[in-house]
Amino acid sequence: MTQSPPLIDVPFALRHTCWFCAEPSNCVFEYHASVHTPHSSLGVPACKECLKLAKKSPLTSIWDCQMAVKDELMRIYAKHLAIGINWTEQELIDSEFSCRVFEGFKKSAWMMYLIARDRVNANGWPLSLDGVDLDNSDFVVGFEFDGVKYASLSKAVNHYSQILGLDKHFFEAVLSQVGRSRFGYAVRISRINIVSTKRVKQEVVKDIAIEQGTPLTDNTWF
Repeated sequence: MTQSPPLIDVPFALRHTCWFCAEPSNCVFEYHASVHTPHSSLGVPACKECLKLAKKSPLTSIWDCQMAVKDELMRIYAKHLAIGINWTEQELIDSEFSCRVFEGFKKSAWMMYLIARDRVNANGWPLSLDGVDLDNSDFVVGFEFDGVKYASLSKAVNHYSQILGLDKHFFEAVLSQVGRSRFGYAVRISRINIVSTKRVKQEVVKDIAIEQGTPLTDNTWF
């Protein structure tokens, strides 16, 4: 059985805090590094929801994974975030909602917006292991491929998965093994295996991992 990676250094005041969204947490997301990952394997505190999202989109580094989790939180809580666009707190207070349903919305809407906003905006604390800082100075949030610039690597993955009908999780699994620089290769492998069974896809990722010299962990995400 694969050994769990070391937990990042957690500030005492944040010892029960999700690194992704700053909500209370009691789980650990284990990021198992591949050859192209710019950091070693590590574990970060996570709430149950962020843990689930992170497992689905490890991508090529813990920072790319963090952006993927943020993108998913924004998608999931789009209606909550829209409250802050359509209303101000005072407008909700002054609104004349009278029926029971809208009265409940009036009381809870701003709080729901604030929670969603703060989760999406949470940056997490700087990463370190045993007192040694993890250098992310070379990490670029945005991503460019084939002349098109994307806000993040996860945005590029979502775009190609949608327009080409790719299995997103398989695409991400291949990409996590080959790295950002071989994004085009990951696209081609995903297109070739569009109609392949889950078992075949798992074997493909396993073969790529062996070629890369990175044994797959038990933490399979697709």
